[in-house]
Amino acid sequence: MDPAAASSESFSFFNLFLQADWVVKGVMLGLGFASLWSWAVIIDKTVRFTGLNREADRFEEAVSNGRSLEEVANEAGTTPRHPLPRMLQAALREWRDVRAKGQVGDSQAAFLIQRVDRVLDSMIARESSKVEDGLGSLAIVATASPFIGLFGTVWGIMHAFQNIAIQKNTSLAVVAPSIAEALFATAVGLIAAIPAYIAYNKFSTDAGKFAGRLEGFADDLSTAIQRRVADKA
Repeated sequence: MDPAAASSESFSFFNLFLQADWVVKGVMLGLGFASLWSWAVIIDKTVRFTGLNREADRFEEAVSNGRSLEEVANEAGTTPRHPLPRMLQAALREWRDVRAKGQVGDSQAAFLIQRVDRVLDSMIARESSKVEDGLGSLAIVATASPFIGLFGTVWGIMHAFQNIAIQKNTSLAVVAPSIAEALFATAVGLIAAIPAYIAYNKFSTDAGKFAGRLEGFADDLSTAIQRRVADKA
């Protein structure tokens, strides 16, 4: 076989994996699985945040166009999937419960606002936890993958030096494939870590913005309930 052709073939990604030590192979397989898992989370989060923000835009537009809150809440159905209509329905439910007991006095009004704020804060905490689900795995992949890849590289270089000692040949042609196998582990670690790192920072920002959007809507709801209480007083 032509030496140049043999050298080119031996440095392909597939052959580098096949020729690697079993420990380095395990590192590469683990990093490959971590990369696939992080991409699954990335795709899921991209679709989820896009859908959440699109539905939030539609619902906020329906609320702000002058229609009554009860009408908007009824249109959302009995079990809406988006948190904004659920928050609206929860606030109106608290309002109806207090109104059913008769005239709303000052003490009852203050208690009502506290109940509404408490219910909405609880819902915001749950929804914020939901949108952050999966970000922990991205953080783990982003921070651990480079070190795992580096471990594979160190192990591979140790294995290369063992081969040098066994063969008693320090020729670059003998050493280079083993060194390339070792460095390939670091490359795989970076391939897994970089997208996970970028995605973690992006989705953490998106989650914070969405939580802020929920809190802003909750403040608007609380203000609307206060106006109703003042009008009915």
